[in-house]
This record gives sequence, C-alpha cells and structure tokens, in this order.
Amino acid sequence: MTRRIVRTSIQLGSLIFIILLFVFLLDNRYRVLPATIHNHLPAHHPGFVITDVTVKKCSSLNPISSCRLDPDKWHRVEKDLYLGSGWVSKAYVHIKRKKEEELVEGDKVIMDVRVGKLDPAMGEKGQESEKWESRPAGIWLKRSAKHHDRDSKSVVTALDVLFGPDAVEPRSGWRLIENSLLLDTSAEAQEVRISIRQGQPHKIEKHVPKVRDDGRFKIMQAADLHLSTGLGTCRDPEPKGHNGGRCDADVRTLDFVGKLLDEEKPDLVILSGDQVNGETAPDAQSAVFKFAELFIKRSIPYAVIFGNHDDEGSLTRSSMMSLIASLPYSLSEAGTNTIDGIGNYYIEVLARGKSQHSALTLYLLDTHGYSPDERQFKGYDWIKPNQIKWFEDTAKSLKTAHKHYTHIHLDMAFIHIPLPEYSNRNLKFVGNWKEGVTAPGFNTHFHDALVAANIPVVSCGHDHVNEYCMLSTEDGTKEGHPKLWMCYGGAAGFGGYGGYGGYHRRMRFFEIDTNEARITTWKRLEWGETNKRIDEQIIVDGGNVVDRT
Repeated sequence: MTRRIVRTSIQLGSLIFIILLFVFLLDNRYRVLPATIHNHLPAHHPGFVITDVTVKKCSSLNPISSCRLDPDKWHRVEKDLYLGSGWVSKAYVHIKRKKEEELVEGDKVIMDVRVGKLDPAMGEKGQESEKWESRPAGIWLKRSAKHHDRDSKSVVTALDVLFGPDAVEPRSGWRLIENSLLLDTSAEAQEVRISIRQGQPHKIEKHVPKVRDDGRFKIMQAADLHLSTGLGTCRDPEPKGHNGGRCDADVRTLDFVGKLLDEEKPDLVILSGDQVNGETAPDAQSAVFKFAELFIKRSIPYAVIFGNHDDEGSLTRSSMMSLIASLPYSLSEAGTNTIDGIGNYYIEVLARGKSQHSALTLYLLDTHGYSPDERQFKGYDWIKPNQIKWFEDTAKSLKTAHKHYTHIHLDMAFIHIPLPEYSNRNLKFVGNWKEGVTAPGFNTHFHDALVAANIPVVSCGHDHVNEYCMLSTEDGTKEGHPKLWMCYGGAAGFGGYGGYGGYHRRMRFFEIDTNEARITTWKRLEWGETNKRIDEQIIVDGGNVVDRT
C-alpha cells in the first residue's frame, strides 16, 4: 500500500510538472494566462528614489523559476525583455528603491543611466572624472557623489521598459535612453529601451478645448491606426512599391498622421478605436506612446475610445485607459464604472473668447469587442441599454445647461463599431462603400436615441475601406426627411487590412463653424491626391441636419 501511494504521488507530481511546464511554455509564446497575472504596467510610486538597477535572466523551461530577485530588496518591472519570443530565456529589469525619508548617511542613489558596451567615462567629454558602475545587458549607473545629491532634480525616481527601434517617450520629465539593452536576442526580438524619470512627477494640467477666435473648431478623426510594438508590417499597402518595396506599417502610418496634423492643424483629435493592433503589440504601452507623442509634441489635445483589437495585446482596456488618461494633452476618460464599457464620456468645447459656456459637446461611447452570444448574434458586440440610458440622461442634463448659450449649441458622437443602420442601401451616401458593414447582429437602437436627442452626426471606424457618410431619414428612404448623418472615419493605419481595389489610407475631418451652426466634413488621402479635400460636404447648417449631396 505504501509503495502504491508513493508511486501514485510520484506519477501525479510528474503529471502536474508536465502540465505546468506546458502552460508556461505556451504562455511564454502565446500569452494564454489572464492579464491580471502579467500586470504589465510598472508601478511608479511617488516619494521613492532608485538606488540600483540590474537585469535578471532565467530559463523559461523551468516553470518553478520566477526569474525574480529577492522581493524584499528588489522590485521587478513586469515586462519580459524578450516579450515571449525567447523559447528558452526570459529576462527582467529589477530596481532597488527607497523612500526619500528612509535614506541614511552613506546611501547612494542613481543619478543617471546609460546603455552601451563601453564605460561612459571613456572618451566622452565632461565625463572623465565620473565613476560609472556596470550592470548586465550593458547598463551603466552613475551614483550620487554627495549626500545632498539625493535632493537634486537629476535623481532617478522611476524606471520603465519600452520596445522597438521606433520607441518614444511622451511623458513629461521622462527620458528615453539612447541605446537598446545588450541582450543575446534573436532576429525577431524587439530592441529593448530603458526610460527613466529624473526628479519628482510633473503635474499634468487638463487641457480645456475652446473654439478659436474666428468661431471655428476643427476635429481630425484618426480611425484604425493599428500600431504595433516595433515598426510593424504593412498589410495591403498602396502603392505596393512605395519606398523601394519596403513598408514599415507604423512608420508610414505615423508619417501620414503627422503630415496632416501639420497641414490641417486640428484643434482636437478623436482616435475612434483600434489604435493598437493587439496581436502584434506584445507591449501595448510602446504602441500607445507612439501615437500620443505625435499630439503631445504639437500641443494638440486628443481623446480615445477603444475598438475590438486594442486590448488584445498586453494591456486591458482599463489599464490602457489609465495610461492614456495620465499623458499630457489627453482628454480621455474611463467614464463611470456603473455602466458597461471603458470610455463612456463626453467632452465640452467652450465658446470663443472668455465665455465659459459650451458651444459643442462630443459624446464618446465604448462599442466593446466581439459578440457575447456568437451562436445567436455572430460578429460584434453592441452598445448596452445602460450605456444608452447614461447617454440619454447626460444629453438631457447638458441640454438644460446649454440653454444659457446665446448661439445654437452643436453635438456629435463617436463610436468604433458601426450601428446596424449603416447597412441600409436605401439611403443616400457620399463616399466609398467597398465592404460589408460589420455591425452588431443585435440592435439596441442607439441610432434612435441619437435622433431623439437631436444629435446630428455620429462617426465610427472599424470597417477599414468603408468611408462614406450616410444620411438617415425619417422613413428610411433616399427622399425622406433628414435626421442623422452616419459617417465612417476611413482607416489610416497600414497595420490593418486595406486591400479592396487599390484602397488608399485616409483621414476624416470635421470643421464646426459656431457662427453659422454648421458642420462640414471631408477626407484627406495618404497617397494620390494628397493635397486635395475629398468628398467635402456640409452636413449640418443652422444646427439642423441637411442634405446637400
């Protein structure tokens, strides 16, 4: 009996070991474990200073190995430096940190971080007298020389890890270290970059959007950027031979967005979902920073809602929204937690001059991801009844507040997944309808709620090569009385599909003229007639939906 128990225990233990090994190997490659286990957002606690940095490498073949140093002494930045691409290796950056008030005489703090093969003091002007300490992966640390240095603005108070040769650091007070970590990586692995914050966190003032002195306000809708960790791979680029045949998706996408920011000079950018191409973004934070940096360096406010791909990478919707909301010039909000979704909120744009009255309200709602009932309603999720109730209550409350505004107040709404009403072939539309409308199979009639609240325009993304504006009418026919314009943004990103008849990526703009209570829209192309406004039309005039097709 005893032998049988021992033998059974050994067999059971071996089976458990094999299962654990399989799960860890599978997760290392495909990330099958819940997002809460990964916890990819590093903690940056105020009041702490960093006293040491190192890299710990371990074997991913051993499921018992945590690749972790003594947790009582070291904090691990929860990002595998190989991003799961190493079959046999994992590595993590670890930092030692202390509260400033806990530092004692003799404690030294980190004043700077460099990465490279050579000692930074060798041959670099101004560094000859400095002493640098080496750490694994080519990290060099410069420690404080004097006790009072710990109060300096140069003391390192937080450290992060970003990925890709195109990594950027948009956060105030942060600096991206020039060289990538020296890891023995494969050709497929991403470059690993260290970013540090020196001094205490910078206070971010929330920007208040305002109509320009000429009474106008321009919105750029950036739909479906599909950014990756790293350069990304183009899908269906047009023209295919552009740039000698090489096409890095994120480079071309961001160049396009940046060009239009400089030429159109919008007052606000609405990112209407699928900013991040989840399956190619094992570090979604690096992808987020790339689009945010475009707006931050130009001092242009921006607001985000999510699509069905954003949270398929390393970050949940909630974590991603927290990250984006913390960045300069971001107007993004998670919204109330009493209704479904992350990112149900509104933005008030103030009237020109010194007025504190709202001239324009923008409603942004989360359309979620995939159908929760695939057997009955295939495809995509839908706006939930409690979201519609929130919208109705909010719109009613704001309309009461807007009565004090002396001009006609205007409203717009932005979503990611189109409403079922977008698929009505009996209605007029301006632009291209090149693919089927992938709206939810279940209709919760948010369209009707928009009409009842007198919202004249809603715009979405999701279907990359549909980029029309469709006029919804009272009786659902081309001749009916106008009641709502339903627009698409037109996909801008080369990381997502676009191969329908030589489709050129594009961006939609809305210009609001508060003097005439008018909304005009048009599109701009990435290739071809790049300096021309495409399908320009007035869709609202005198505050009313109009048909000028």
